[in-house]
Amino acid sequence: MAAGRERAVRLLRQLQQAACRCPSHSHTYSQVPERPTLGNTDYAFEMAISNIRYGEGVTKEIGMDLQNLGAKRVCLMTDKNLSRLPPVNAVLNSLSKYGINFQMYDNVRVEPTDQSFLDAITFAKKGEFDAYVAVGGGSVMDTCKAANLYSSSPMSDFLDYVNAPIGKGKPVTVPLKPLIAVPTTSGTGSETTGVAIFDFKELKVKTGIASRAIKPTLGIIDPLHTLSMPERIVANSGFDVLCHALESYTALPYNMRSPCPSNPINRPAYQGSNPISDIWALHALRIVAKYLKRAMRNPEDREARANMHLASAFAGIGFGNAGVHLCHGMSYPISGLVKTYKPKDYNVDHSLVPHGLSVVLTSPAVFAFTAQMHPERHLEAAEILGADIRTARIKDAGLILADTLRKFLFDLNVDDGLAAIGYSKADIPALVKGTLPQERVTKLSPRPQTEEDLSALFEASMKLY
Repeated sequence: MAAGRERAVRLLRQLQQAACRCPSHSHTYSQVPERPTLGNTDYAFEMAISNIRYGEGVTKEIGMDLQNLGAKRVCLMTDKNLSRLPPVNAVLNSLSKYGINFQMYDNVRVEPTDQSFLDAITFAKKGEFDAYVAVGGGSVMDTCKAANLYSSSPMSDFLDYVNAPIGKGKPVTVPLKPLIAVPTTSGTGSETTGVAIFDFKELKVKTGIASRAIKPTLGIIDPLHTLSMPERIVANSGFDVLCHALESYTALPYNMRSPCPSNPINRPAYQGSNPISDIWALHALRIVAKYLKRAMRNPEDREARANMHLASAFAGIGFGNAGVHLCHGMSYPISGLVKTYKPKDYNVDHSLVPHGLSVVLTSPAVFAFTAQMHPERHLEAAEILGADIRTARIKDAGLILADTLRKFLFDLNVDDGLAAIGYSKADIPALVKGTLPQERVTKLSPRPQTEEDLSALFEASMKLY
């Protein structure tokens, strides 16, 4: 009897050892050993983008989209200028055709502030909307994201979700309402990202909210909306695409960013350069090199304007997950401390440095500085923008890219540096002070920077040519 039991046990052990270890077939489970975290840097990245729909005239489908969502009370957000223009009319026609009940908010401020965000949030809370439509540039889309967030989390303090160190930077855990974004400029890529930027007037700096949770549900990319854009708006929007692509491609790699999050909900939207963002950034850069000058100079060039509209979304996919760095970090005080500058083609009643302009004016100095790290990427970018690099030395990558950018900007009649928009060397300490809180982006620079470095970069950007 005992011998029979031993034979049975031995046979069972042999069967167990011979069993298929494939998880699809085996009934046994063995936990995979946890990957050790090396140091305190991240080891993963993730991609988050909005759904995107592209096509001439595709705006007419918005009414059907809202019907499909079962929306009963829709908030349409735009600004005063756009409210009388074809893009908004196209949306209104679609809402009317499909019987969508909506209220329009057209008090969005171009280059929004904390107060203009709060005004829109108040409107959204009172309206108790179950869906949102944003028609405009980055200012409108970002304002609508904020209104959706805070109306969905009505007990939250405004600073709860604002990026640290200015705000608390809390993760967004509440469900938001559907948001359809209809970009009318070709620059911010805000229709693809979970980022909303504003001027914090008390500190005179730009900051924002960054969370995958606030990205639009759907981005409607209709190239017909770009045909009414004036020349300088086309140019300044395009400069934002240019810098989104350049900065995300040259950003600190994702696996060098620290700290490594203890929970994936804490992994930032801006994670550092990564293999997927790289593809989108380079593709956007090639489109900018080919089409921006054409799109600016000829409003009837539908091919150029349509491609720039797509490039904005492509760059948005790239930087929305990789991030930006010094050009954007330094741009926020340039916009926030504006004195009397009013740009051509912008119908506004306040001083304003357009975002794309504020970003691009420091780009030659910034990339000359960052090229010590990953010079091959800087040289590749210069070649895409038209530089002949056949005899170039890798150590000259930063200077070559800087010179290429200066020529590009000169050809597009860009103001001759920060001095041309009202700044002087006396303003540099304030500009540096306004850059320091922008850690969310400045820490993604491939080369760390001191306050003295930032001062030198602002000084080098006072004059471009």
